[in-house]
Amino acid sequence: MHRVLVALLAAFDAAIAAAVGLVVVLAPLTLLWVAGLGAASWSALWPATGAVWQAGHLVALSVRLPIEYVSTAGIPQEAASFSVSLAPLALAGLTALLAARSGARAGRSGHGTVGVVSGAVVFALASLLVAATSRTPFAVTATWQAVLLPLAVFVVPAAISAMAVSWREAEGVWARLRSRLTDLPGLWPEVPALALRGAGTALIVLCGLGALAVLVALVARGGQVVALYQAGNMDAAGVVVVSLAQLAYLPTLVIWGVSFLAGPGIAVGLDTAVSPAGTQLGVVPGIPILGLLPESVSPLLLAVILLPVGAGGVAGWLLRARLRTLSLNPGYGVRAVLVAGTALLSAAGAGVLAALASGALGPGRLVDVGPDAAPVAAAVGCEVLVGAAALLLGPDRARNALPLRGETAGALIGAPSGARRADPAAIERADATVPVNRIDQDATDTVPIDPGFLGDGVD
Repeated sequence: MHRVLVALLAAFDAAIAAAVGLVVVLAPLTLLWVAGLGAASWSALWPATGAVWQAGHLVALSVRLPIEYVSTAGIPQEAASFSVSLAPLALAGLTALLAARSGARAGRSGHGTVGVVSGAVVFALASLLVAATSRTPFAVTATWQAVLLPLAVFVVPAAISAMAVSWREAEGVWARLRSRLTDLPGLWPEVPALALRGAGTALIVLCGLGALAVLVALVARGGQVVALYQAGNMDAAGVVVVSLAQLAYLPTLVIWGVSFLAGPGIAVGLDTAVSPAGTQLGVVPGIPILGLLPESVSPLLLAVILLPVGAGGVAGWLLRARLRTLSLNPGYGVRAVLVAGTALLSAAGAGVLAALASGALGPGRLVDVGPDAAPVAAAVGCEVLVGAAALLLGPDRARNALPLRGETAGALIGAPSGARRADPAAIERADATVPVNRIDQDATDTVPIDPGFLGDGVD
């Protein structure tokens, strides 16, 4: 595909990604505004849409309540101005998904860099346009944050996706880099991809467990959530607005669930903690979804930290199955590196997710809400390490039962032990013979040869 066409398609993808996020916010706001007030006001809807879109892309909002409202509601003056930086990650996730699709298409075209740069320029312009046209004295953002942070949400997944596709298809500079990596001795060329696969598996399982934890909390404390809805004295429009806002924060809550299961837990304000070891809560905002927070926990709940260990075990099991599929039989050194790489990458991913799911939610004590990234990363890394090590470093009877590629050939030509295994399907299909001149016969006979000697047919 021509570079100009790739650039145009990537630019179109970036414009669509920005527009979809804005429409997802603007459409329900418009419907609710019309239902509640009877006529839509663009001068109010667009600034609100821009502020929500920016907050969903990790931009901190400095909220300044009108003086009239502060006086009427009886809000203290020190609480009239505060910051909101706890992001509704559903919007960021939507943009990241669209960006990854765009990057993958650019990578398949062979011009991944061109596609990512073109998309980045358009998305940066869209972010700048939103920041310039949605300014309001009630929700102020720093211009550099309003441009760079949404741009990062788009560029990072697009670049990773483009690099992954280019690496898999091995084109251009990636082909040369991959050829150099595959020249490394033994099984070391396989290690980076396998470690990434293991870490990705562990993080996906952890997020699934976090979602399950949120669901269990919703079932157990659904009555408290309903009570907070009733205490808010909201009309139908208010209930819909609050419910939609909480849905936008659902990925954030899932990461909170991961942090809780890992052990460090979360904070809902200064000097508060919600973890399996105990709960220390002060005055919690009357947001209905916060009714899921337990008022106390049983000591038996400490057993939930075994779940992240299980996630590491799933990653180790998948890596062991992958090694078996690839007919590889690495030694303990390579497998130990795989375990360590999986644990380190899982810790880094969990730390990034925890940082994204934390921030400020209001004035006073609410300047610190969410998990602490460093303890979460350390806990997840240790737990995944234990689980992956138990599966990868333990004995594998199934692997030991498989014939190794090069075992028979090694006996004939001195191939090193621990070489790659033969494909079992190829062994069943093989029916090879080679001519051999016998000393005591003039005729040339044929004798069967171990198909392992032939490898996989491409050597």
